[in-house]
This record gives sequence, C-alpha cells and structure tokens, in this order.
Amino acid sequence: MKNHPPTPTPASLIEARYGKTHPFGAALPEFNKTLETLLAHRSVRSFMETPLPSGTLECLIAAAQSAPSSCNLQMWSVVAVEDSARKARLADYAGQQRHIKQAPALLIFLTDMAMLHETATAEKVSIDGIDYLDTFLMAAIDATLAAQNVATAAESMGFGTVYAGAIRNQPEDVVHELNLPLHVFPIFGLCIGYPDPERPAQIKPRLPQRAVLHHEQYSNHDTRQAIADYDVTMAAFYRAYREAGATWSKQSLARLRDPESLAGRDRLREAVLKQSILLK
Repeated sequence: MKNHPPTPTPASLIEARYGKTHPFGAALPEFNKTLETLLAHRSVRSFMETPLPSGTLECLIAAAQSAPSSCNLQMWSVVAVEDSARKARLADYAGQQRHIKQAPALLIFLTDMAMLHETATAEKVSIDGIDYLDTFLMAAIDATLAAQNVATAAESMGFGTVYAGAIRNQPEDVVHELNLPLHVFPIFGLCIGYPDPERPAQIKPRLPQRAVLHHEQYSNHDTRQAIADYDVTMAAFYRAYREAGATWSKQSLARLRDPESLAGRDRLREAVLKQSILLK
C-alpha cells in the first residue's frame, strides 16, 4: 500500500519551505496539484522493500524524456538497478549510503555521447565539437532535467525519492560495475520507492528568496543578513534531528573546506577524461 500523508495546505507548504516569514506575505497565489507536489518535496532516505509496480519505470522514463533537451541532442541515458547485490556494491562506492541499498529502484543518470559517436562513425563524418566542455555541460544539464522530471513524477505517484551525488565518489568503479563504454559518464543516482512510514522525512527549509532572487541585475546587498537568518532557521531544524550547533554556513563551508572534504570527487576531471570525454 502507498503511504498517503494528509494533504497539506499551500500555506503549510510555504511555511515549511521558508519558515514563518515567507516571501508571499498574506496573499498566496492559486495552487494546483503540480505546485503542491513540487513544494512538498523532501529527500526520503528510508524505504519499504515493496518493489515498484509493473509499468512504473517505463512511465517515469517517459516523463524523463518529456524534459527539454538542448538542440534535441538527447545526450543522456539511465541505468535502472534493482538487483540487491549490485545496489550494495554501488552503495559501497557511494560512502555506504544505506538508502541506495534499501530503495527498490536506483536510477543512475549518465551523460551519454556514445550514441552520437556511433552515429558519426556510421555516417562517416567527424564531430570534433563533441570534445568541448560545453557539450559535456549540455549532456549533464539534459540528464539533470530528465532526472528532475522523474523525481516530480514519482512523488506525484506517491513514491519517495532522494538523489545520490556520491555516485561520483568512485566513478571508475561505477563505470566498471555498470559496464559503461567510452564517452559515457555517471553523474548521479536517484533512489525511488515507497517511503517508510515509520521514519518519515521532513521538508527542509531553503534559503530566503532574497538571497537567490535578483531583479534585473545581481545584487548581494542583503546576502549576509539573509544567510544569518537562514542559519537561525536551519539551527532549529537540525536541533529537531539531534544535530545541535549545526547551521547551513558551518555545514556548507566544511563540505568545501579542502580536496579531502570532497570525498574523492577532487579527481572527477581525471575520471571524466578516462572515458574519452576531453573537455577542451
């Protein structure tokens, strides 16, 4: 059975996302089911063992392929992993993340230039433009747009999701595990399954809009105060989960302190080049 939490109100969703002081003031625009799904997003890290129903994966990939694609190049693909042993190995490569093993479905999204290389070979034409950084960036953006469509679609169907960027911690091992050819690179995973009702996830507050929304030109005149206010909000959120003393500023700066804090991702360019993705 799917876990259907009580239907939240627009006001409660906005308050959960921003705190009691939100950017809408007293007036809220008319909400619909799509907005409710987006605003109710939370990262689920505890899943039930129930597999996805037949046809669900194909429906989610149809949603993925409905995302925009730069120049319609469609330079992405995805590996769906449901085998328990393979998920366990991938979890090891990703810092022992329990939810990767636990989720019934793990989707590994890939930048995939192999299809175009094969097409160029078959057509006997050169595609030197594929070796530039912008092409890899287009592929990564397309894959990300596709994945976010999957996440939104899955959550609208009653599933929970969580991204797994730690797939990039040991990318060569992931390449080997998934038998990826040259010109293909794993950029993140997406776990999908029924949320465990015994360990519910909560909506995590985000930065105030005044820190991220600029009108006409970039302005940082209020950034420091916005961050200070957000640190207060996040300190209260973390205290509820027994992380007293934690703030967004402390955690973010620690995450980027030095190459060692990147958990292996300081080698990412080297790993990409090994896949014959040149980044000129």
